Amino acid sequence: MKTNLSTQTSLTRRFALFAVGLAVSAMSFGVQAQSQYPTRPVRLIVGFPAGTGPDIVARLLAQKLSEGWGNVGVIVDNKPGAAGLIAASEAARATPDGYTLMLGETGQLSIAPSSYNKLPYDPVKDFAAVSQVVNSDFVLLINPQKVPSKNVKEFVSWTQQQKGFFMATFGAGTPGHVGAFMFGEAVKLKPEAIHYKNTADALGGLFSGDVQGVFASVGLAAPQVKAGKLAALGSTGATRTGALPDVPTIKEQGFMNLEFSSWFGVVAPSKVPADVLAKLSADIQKAVKSPDTKAKLEESGFRVTGTSREEFARIIAADTEVWGKAVAATGFKAD
Repeated sequence: MKTNLSTQTSLTRRFALFAVGLAVSAMSFGVQAQSQYPTRPVRLIVGFPAGTGPDIVARLLAQKLSEGWGNVGVIVDNKPGAAGLIAASEAARATPDGYTLMLGETGQLSIAPSSYNKLPYDPVKDFAAVSQVVNSDFVLLINPQKVPSKNVKEFVSWTQQQKGFFMATFGAGTPGHVGAFMFGEAVKLKPEAIHYKNTADALGGLFSGDVQGVFASVGLAAPQVKAGKLAALGSTGATRTGALPDVPTIKEQGFMNLEFSSWFGVVAPSKVPADVLAKLSADIQKAVKSPDTKAKLEESGFRVTGTSREEFARIIAADTEVWGKAVAATGFKAD
């Protein structure tokens, strides 16, 4: 009996040690696997067409991340439509393994909850904040061949003499859409928003004279203004934008209640492991703050932020409240 008991005890100890060894090995493998992330291409979904502000930011970020990850590819996947809601819906349903991300923007994550009666995704429950990448002011653009105005006051005076005040947008519920109504409140005019499917169509409306103005992101507006194709009457930030330093802010021109901007930032499906999210956030911050990428983003009219996960989550929550009040004031609600 002593021999059997001794043997049994020895076997129990060996099994326990073996189990511990397996657990340690599994933990080591898990840590190693996460530390090696990513091991295959990462998809970065963008809800807007090629050549737009979000697309420019996404491609510069993808290039820098690929370099930092040993040339593991980051594929920018444009999924335009429904003011970014199609892209957000797809990203929310993606496998939460860190290999599908989205470059989200203010409209998708902070304005949509107030703009739509039903959303196909929940910005809070379905997404994890990773890092805000950039901020962007907007610029009030006009076609100087159709609208004889050199500043905001002249534009307001001219518009008051017209039969209607038509503002183009790049989609219902976008910052440019809500911003147009905020502008109307500030200048005591009621704009009629004309929603276009994409950037090219909206600018086409300006060129044809079908609309009188549009709020476009600085990144989109600057090339058009510098080429002399369109005129910028004012920017929406607290200070002038470096991309168009000669364009005064709308507040400078006496409309003190009008100030708004947008942002782009990376989010992931909410159940992505915390250690993967932490690595993603650190790598994105490093990428956008690198001298070459930062310079390119600033040249394109953006202000680089590169925030932590926690800070980005706070920004999304705070802006949801701010934009919610703005949307309520417009009375806009979509199904």
